[in-house]
Amino acid sequence: MTDWYYADAERQRQGPLAADELANRFHHGRLRLDTLVWREGLDEWRALREFAQELALHEAPAETFYRPVDAAPLDASISGVPAGDADGSPPVSPYAAPSAALHADEAHAYGGEVVQAGFWKRVAAYVLDAIVVTIAAQIVQLVLMVGFLGMNMGNFAGNLENMFSSASGIVFVLSIYLFPLVLFGIYYAAFHASARQATLGKMAVGIKVVRSDGHRISMARAVARFFAFILSGLILYIGYLMAAFTQRKQALHDLMCDTLVVDKWAYTAHPEWQRRELGTVTVVILCVGAVLLLGFLALMAAVIGLAVSAAG
Repeated sequence: MTDWYYADAERQRQGPLAADELANRFHHGRLRLDTLVWREGLDEWRALREFAQELALHEAPAETFYRPVDAAPLDASISGVPAGDADGSPPVSPYAAPSAALHADEAHAYGGEVVQAGFWKRVAAYVLDAIVVTIAAQIVQLVLMVGFLGMNMGNFAGNLENMFSSASGIVFVLSIYLFPLVLFGIYYAAFHASARQATLGKMAVGIKVVRSDGHRISMARAVARFFAFILSGLILYIGYLMAAFTQRKQALHDLMCDTLVVDKWAYTAHPEWQRRELGTVTVVILCVGAVLLLGFLALMAAVIGLAVSAAG
C-alpha cells in the first residue's frame, strides 16, 4: 500500500497514512483541497485537489468541500525527493517537517458547524482580562507616581495641593487616571487583531473574535470595537447583556462592528474540536470573579457603614 503524508496547519508533517485514511480525513473536514500532500513517486509536495480522482475525494458530500483557495507556494525545503542541491548541500529527506511560509489567513476554512461563544464564557474572559490589565496598570501608575513625586518633591514639600496649581501636575494627574483606559484599548485592539484573534482571557477559555464571515479583524476594526465596547457599558451594561439574547450571541459592540465571538476552532480545518460546555477554566475564573465581587461589595458596605456612623 502507498503511504501518504500531509502538511497540517502548522506546516508539520503528518503520516504515514494509507490512501483510504487520507480520504477519510478529508471527508470529515480535517483536510482541505489545498492541503499539501506527498507520497513516494512524487518529485515535490502537491495540493490534495490534484489527487481527488485517485483518492475518490469526489465521493465526499458537497458540504465537506471547503471553498478552493490557491495553495501556498511550495518551498524547496519540503521537496519530496532526497536529492542534493547543485551547490553540494545535503539531500532533503522526504520525512523532514514542511516549512513553507503560511499565508496570513491560511488557517481560515469554510464549512463545518460554528459554535458561538456563550455569555458566561465571555464574562469569564473579561474577568481575567480585567484582572491582568488592572494589575499591569496599577504597577505602571505606581512607578510613574513615585517617579513624578520624587522629581518634584521640592515643589510640593509641605503642601501637596501645590500639585494641582501647576500645569505639569494637572497633566500628570489626568494621565494617571486615563492611563488604564489607554492600556485597555491597546491590549484589546492588539490581541483581537493578532493571529490568535483573542485576548489572554479569551485564549484561556477557548474563544476568539472574528468577522461575521469568520476572517480575522483588522486593527482599525479592533480599535473601533473597543470604543463600541465602552458604549455597551455606558448604557447600563445593556450592550453586554445582549450577548445572552441575540441570535448569534452578539453584544451591541459586535453588532456595531460586524464581529462574532466564537469557539477557537470555529472556521478552521477542525470544527469538530469545538466545545459547547463551559469547561473547567471558565468555571474557575467565574468563581474567582464572584469571590472578588462579593469582597468588593462587602468592602463598600463597610465603608458606607463607617461613614454613616461617623455622620451620626
